[in-house]
Amino acid sequence: MVEAEAKSETAPALVAEDVRKRYGDTVALDGVSLSVPEGEVFGLVGPNGAGKTTLVRALTGTTRCDGEIYVLGAAPASVDPDRISLLPQSFHPADRLTARELIEYYAGLYDDPRSVDGVLDDVGLTDTAETWYENLSGGQQRRACVGTALVNDPDVLFLDEPTTGIDPAGRRSLWSLVEELAAGGTTVLLTSHSMAEVERLADRVGLLRDGSLVAVGSPTELIDTHAGDSHLLVEGRNLDASAVADAVGATVDDRDGTLVVRNVALADVGRVVDDLKSAGVDVESFTWSEPSLEDVYLQLTGDALDDGAKATLEAER
Repeated sequence: MVEAEAKSETAPALVAEDVRKRYGDTVALDGVSLSVPEGEVFGLVGPNGAGKTTLVRALTGTTRCDGEIYVLGAAPASVDPDRISLLPQSFHPADRLTARELIEYYAGLYDDPRSVDGVLDDVGLTDTAETWYENLSGGQQRRACVGTALVNDPDVLFLDEPTTGIDPAGRRSLWSLVEELAAGGTTVLLTSHSMAEVERLADRVGLLRDGSLVAVGSPTELIDTHAGDSHLLVEGRNLDASAVADAVGATVDDRDGTLVVRNVALADVGRVVDDLKSAGVDVESFTWSEPSLEDVYLQLTGDALDDGAKATLEAER
């Protein structure tokens, strides 16, 4: 079992022990164990098909798995619904409800909900509260969906790709909201393809690959252990990795047509670019980067981020 480095001495909010799930011949979860203390934001990342959504479903009791699962000390099905909440990746409310009516509907499902106006304000929909869901922008629709998951003021909140389709300003606003919830004691399990999102929000990160949890730690720990050194990303023509490695005297990898020159200090960028030009490389652009959670992801999965995640990453930069 992977032990949590708890923020406090309180019992874990989420526990999974040797959780397994198969769909026919497909192994979705292969002995996953984790423990998440109260008030922690735990980020779950991995390629499509790695088992992230299946693990969320297992933890929320919406799919049956082998192994042991506890939420707030009990089996998921036994937990008071007022204490947990889930925002699924795919969520399609009725089009002819206003944002306010949507939040009001979900508020009516709980004994002691939050103020609807307060939730609308938290997700940035006060000015569009009377707009039908179908007439909201994609980002506003997703904010409304986030609101439905907050209206019961849950102790444990599951967010499956919460900021998909939300513009950068709205994304950062929701990040601040998640940080406030965690500071108030809410436990958050977050799945996301946005490495910037996970790196900012998560106290710890678990990386799933082929149904197995292959690494767990704080973003800093994972970066220090798996991401390598600072590097220079080079785009251009005549990018032969071996020739470039000889020209600059460094390790060079080819990442989908972009060369990654490893272990380049910021002070050495000018010299390395001059060496590349002297070697006949037509440098069109270059970017110096410190190691990040994206590098951890690439190292441990062997997969590039998908197009949607790349677009999100570029917007965040």
